[in-house]
Amino acid sequence: MSNASLMPSTRKTDTPWWKIPHVLLIPVLLLSGVVATSTMVVISSMDQDPVLDKEVYERERRAAQALEGQARFDALMAVQPAQQGRNHAASPVVPTDD
Repeated sequence: MSNASLMPSTRKTDTPWWKIPHVLLIPVLLLSGVVATSTMVVISSMDQDPVLDKEVYERERRAAQALEGQARFDALMAVQPAQQGRNHAASPVVPTDD
């Protein structure tokens, strides 16, 4: 004889699914994910960074390399790419692509 047959059933079969709080958690979480994603897309598309022209960058870089001393260092630091600038923010030497 199993214990399951001795226990009275406490489950109600006449309760509709929308009245069970745990079941409502699923669509609420999905809807909150959709709202959060939509909000992130709107925020990120409102203030986009401009795409830089490579020809202008190369022209400014050549002009900076023609300078001497501290002026050259400052000019090269100003025109280096953002990722390179972050990676070498504390280094005293400007990396070159030579």
